[in-house]
Amino acid sequence: MNILTGLINGMISGATPILLAALGGTFTYYAGIFNIAMEGMMLSGAFFAVLGSYYFNSWPMGILCAILGSLFMALIFILFAVKLKTDEFVTGIALNLFAVGSTTYLLRQIFDVKGAFSKPGIVPIPRLNIPLINKIPFLGDILSGQNMIIYLTILLTILAAYMIFKTRFGLRLRAAGYNAACLDSSGVSTDRVRTWSLILCGVFCGLAGAFLSLGYVTLFSENMSAGRGWISLAAVILVNGNPWGIALISLIFGFTDGFGLLLQQYLPSQFTSMVPYVATLIALYFYSVKARNKKA
Repeated sequence: MNILTGLINGMISGATPILLAALGGTFTYYAGIFNIAMEGMMLSGAFFAVLGSYYFNSWPMGILCAILGSLFMALIFILFAVKLKTDEFVTGIALNLFAVGSTTYLLRQIFDVKGAFSKPGIVPIPRLNIPLINKIPFLGDILSGQNMIIYLTILLTILAAYMIFKTRFGLRLRAAGYNAACLDSSGVSTDRVRTWSLILCGVFCGLAGAFLSLGYVTLFSENMSAGRGWISLAAVILVNGNPWGIALISLIFGFTDGFGLLLQQYLPSQFTSMVPYVATLIALYFYSVKARNKKA
C-alpha cells in the first residue's frame, strides 16, 4: 500500500510541472504559435523562484520572482517572433540555450556554487493538509498533504478550458490560429492576441518552474527542467491542445517519472531517468502513425 501511494503521489508531482507548462503552451498552440521556448521559460522560473525565496525568505516572493523571470523570457519571444516576425523555431531554440547559459552563469556568480544550490534559507512552497479528508484511509494520503501548487494546477486546468472554449478571448485566440487574416479584418489585432497568449504561457511556465525548485525539491540545479518543456510541447501536440487531454497525458508522463524513480531501487539511475523520454518518443511515434493514416 505504501508503495502504491508513493507511486501515485510521485505521478501527481511528476505530472504537475508538465501540465502547468502544457496549459501555457495550449494558449500559444491555439494562437498559431509553435512555442518551443517553454523549456527555457520553466528553467528561468525555477532559478528565480529560488532566488526570490532565498533572499526574501518568503515562498510567495519566490513564486512572484519565478513568474517575472519566465515573463522576461516570454517578452523576448514576443519581441522577436511577434513584433519582428523572426522564425518561431529558431527564436525558441535561442531562448532555451540562453536560459541554460544565463541561469548557470547567475548561479555561479550570485551563489558562488557549481552544479546545485541548496541551503536552509530557501523557503519551500507549503503542503496543504485538508481536515477530515486526511483521515480517510489510502485516499487521505493522496488527496491531502499535497503541495499547494498541485491544488492550484487543478483549478488552472478548469480555468484554461473555460477561457479557451467559453469566452470571447478564447474565440479570438482560436481565430488567431485558424484564420489570422479573418481576425484582423474584424478589427482585432492578431499580434495582440498572440502577445497575450505568450504572456499567459509565461505565467504558467513560471509556476511550473517554481514548483520544480520550491515544491518538487528545494534547490536549483543547472538545467533542472531536464526536458520537461519538450515533454509539455509533446503533450499539447498529442491531444491537439485539449486541456483535459493534456491533464491525462501529463499524468501518464508523471507516472513514467514516478515509476522510473521506483525502479532506481533495482536498476541504475542513468537507465531509469530515460523512462519518461522514451515514453514521449513512443507516444509521438504512435501519434505520427495515426496522423499519417488519417491523412491517407
